[in-house]
Amino acid sequence: MIALDILTDGFFAAVAGIGFGAISDPPLRAFKMIAILAALGHACRFCLMTYLGVDIATASLFAGLIIGFGSLWLGKKVYCPMTVLYIPALLPMIPGKFAYNMVFSLIMCLQNMNDPEQLDKFMGMFFSNTLIASTVIFMLAVGATFPMFLLPHRAFSLTRH
Repeated sequence: MIALDILTDGFFAAVAGIGFGAISDPPLRAFKMIAILAALGHACRFCLMTYLGVDIATASLFAGLIIGFGSLWLGKKVYCPMTVLYIPALLPMIPGKFAYNMVFSLIMCLQNMNDPEQLDKFMGMFFSNTLIASTVIFMLAVGATFPMFLLPHRAFSLTRH
């Protein structure tokens, strides 16, 4: 049952990664690698959060690192820059629920300006959702770009012979 949950999570992340990749029009040879990276990254984050109890920001950092190092390795195989592979693979991990709740609570704050109790409730929701969403996005970016800073010569020579 656990393996099925992990595979399902990875499969749907791969489908979403392919969809996001199609928007940015990469070469056809990159789609398989985008799907693999999205599936591995999302499944890693899913496992860390579900089975090890790791928070979403830390799990996103590790998933971003897997996608970053994977795009460095797979980019050489398909002759593509890292960004072509890792950006569509990262997009399924953007925390949409927290971003939606952030906007929703901001709107509710504006609608409840005259009720201090409700205003406090929605301000707290706004700040907590903003903190989580921005931290997760930051950690994904740090994890994915870290290999470029660690191995700059390799990262910038992926499309050269």
